[in-house]
Amino acid sequence: MVQTSPDRPVLVVLCGASEQPPELSSALRGRLQLRITDAGGLAGSLEGASTLLLWDFFSAALREAWASAGSLRWVHVAAAGVDTLLFPELVSSDVVVTNAKGVFDHPIAEFVLAAILAHAKDLRTSWDHQQRQVWDHRETHLVAGTRALVVGTGSIGREIARLLRAVGVDVVGAGRTARGVDPDFERIVASDDLVDHVGEVDHLVLAAPLTPATHGLVNARVLASLPRRAHLINIARGPIVEEDALREALEAGRLAAASLDVFGTEPLPTSHPLWSTPRVSISAHMSGDVIGWRDTLARQFADNASRWLDGRPLLNVVDKELGFSTPAEATDPQETASKETR
Repeated sequence: MVQTSPDRPVLVVLCGASEQPPELSSALRGRLQLRITDAGGLAGSLEGASTLLLWDFFSAALREAWASAGSLRWVHVAAAGVDTLLFPELVSSDVVVTNAKGVFDHPIAEFVLAAILAHAKDLRTSWDHQQRQVWDHRETHLVAGTRALVVGTGSIGREIARLLRAVGVDVVGAGRTARGVDPDFERIVASDDLVDHVGEVDHLVLAAPLTPATHGLVNARVLASLPRRAHLINIARGPIVEEDALREALEAGRLAAASLDVFGTEPLPTSHPLWSTPRVSISAHMSGDVIGWRDTLARQFADNASRWLDGRPLLNVVDKELGFSTPAEATDPQETASKETR
């Protein structure tokens, strides 16, 4: 039997098998009973625990250990996306889920801007020529005055829009509902109508969460509606794009380029045809991972844990039905402690 203290709530931290746990302040550790575990030990560690930190943010281990999570009140995911976590039993429960909203906004926006600049200035060709000592004067494209459509109008999409606007790009957003007035976007169109709005797009940037509504959103019809000059950038989730349709569009020359940081299968298998598809730039799901990002994640969680221990509302509360955190974030998991959650 695992011993717990009613005065010190139990925090379980789920880490990868070879992963270092986060550094939490001595003050916070003094207010919590801390249990560090990997996926194999999660079920046993959850006994009597009220809080779970998914430091291994892609893990699906909670679903397997759910029968042991009867005392759980709050789960924090150290990532912006929560698509791998939201299984039906968790969604229907009173367990509060929070995420790392805000940590990755500016790093990802810089990554998107870098991808756009690298494509417009033809840096890949310059690098290839350098390796072969080829002097080839060329003209490149101006980024200012081009048009971007950012799919996803949450905090990441908005930071992308602000940074692109700073270099003169006209930016339209695509979200769940269309609206004409917005502080960050020229306007917002409905994602369901994406095929009707991509015809004049130079940069199609995917920054939406993976939900049933966005799975396969960029399909063959959307890709066929893009102009040949268009550059697709995906820093969201791989399954938002139909990868076979994207590969066919690139091979046929119907799309200028694609910068892909996420894929349907990760790591991308060495045999995957995207590795050799023309005009594709591949990165290893790293668009938001700048030096020090794990320290920032740890501080964010510690701040939220302090709020929870002090009885204040948590930040970055995820709407489990929608699959992402919304602006209305005032949920106190301690208020649900007397409710039946299973």
